[in-house]
Amino acid sequence: MRPPAAKPASPATRALQVVPPSGPTVWLTSFTAGAMAFLCVFALALSLASGRLADRWSEALARTATIRLSAPPEQVQLQTDAILALLATTPGIASFRAIDDAETRALLEPWFGPGLPIEALPIPRLFEVVEADPGYDAEGLRQRLAAEAPGALLDDHTRWRRPLAEAAGRIRLLGVLSIALIGAAMAAMITLAARAALAANAEVIRVLRLVGAKDSYIARAFVRRFTLRTLVGATLGAAAGVAGVAALPAADAAGGFLTGLGFTGTGWLWPLVLPPIAALVAFLATRRAAFAKLKELT
Repeated sequence: MRPPAAKPASPATRALQVVPPSGPTVWLTSFTAGAMAFLCVFALALSLASGRLADRWSEALARTATIRLSAPPEQVQLQTDAILALLATTPGIASFRAIDDAETRALLEPWFGPGLPIEALPIPRLFEVVEADPGYDAEGLRQRLAAEAPGALLDDHTRWRRPLAEAAGRIRLLGVLSIALIGAAMAAMITLAARAALAANAEVIRVLRLVGAKDSYIARAFVRRFTLRTLVGATLGAAAGVAGVAALPAADAAGGFLTGLGFTGTGWLWPLVLPPIAALVAFLATRRAAFAKLKELT
């Protein structure tokens, strides 16, 4: 009894068999894709976390303002009462309070150390103002303060918010540029690997041409092989990057920047996009390199 005939290989499988499955280009392509995907994950995490932090700081400063009172000792209490009365009648203010000496001492302690003699120093009296929705008229409040408490100065933190907003935009831009540079470096490395593989298999390519294989068939074989290698390597690299980001300390109120570098919410979906993008980059780079090298081997 004759054994059943083997099922013929598909065109895709036959095309993949043209490229040798081993050699330096295997680990070079996979390692490059994995390393670049790993770096992209951390570039994304850093960019998103930095933007979140700047936005959070800017939003917090946007809701609060500070009034600084500098007046002769005999006028401090009188102007303090005037400021509190003025704030109580100003629309658009959710809450306000005068910062006492103990809290002022605590604010200055990191710079001047404990036991700072607040009473003996000409430190301005501070007032915290929390804005409501809708907010107050800052310019109108300044004019009223100038009339009723000449030593008072309103600081609505505009000069602090603007640099933070600019920093958030620039950090996001740097993150995009970093990812673009990583992609360009990956494309260059894959191009070199593809050209090396084509050069190493020059004799195989000549034989294929002798038996009637077209350059499009030969190029498709290399493109498929390198695209699959890149996809596998990028998937492993992205997975390692996500695991590394997940191992970072979670964000907390006191941790600031260094404990908030992970992804949040839907941000965890961004690393899933990296392997397909890496495969697309490999496809385009290998296709261009393959046809260029095949022309040289004509």
